[in-house]
Amino acid sequence: MLYELIGIVRPGSLAEVKEIALTAGQIILRNGGVIRGVSNWGVFTLPRPVAKAQMKHKTGHYFVMRYDASSATHTDMRTTINLDPRVIRTAHVKLGDGKLETMARFGDVKWDR
Repeated sequence: MLYELIGIVRPGSLAEVKEIALTAGQIILRNGGVIRGVSNWGVFTLPRPVAKAQMKHKTGHYFVMRYDASSATHTDMRTTINLDPRVIRTAHVKLGDGKLETMARFGDVKWDR
């Protein structure tokens, strides 16, 4: 399955963001997954203040990672990343089944009744 991870890390050190992305990537690769891309979005103000690990955060360092992995690998990576106190928040989106035929198809949307 193709997934997208949007992670928000406490601001301050780019090395922390790289380390968290590396940890997520190692879990994916160790379990036979494929990383499609990693993007650093930089530091932004959060939509609302977030309290995490006894700190109140108003800004966060965003990064995005797209990867193919099994659902068990995805669950393992998600659990590991969310336990890290440096991570403020994560969002995980399932983008599709990862098959190029269905990902690259244009045209009408088929509605099931």
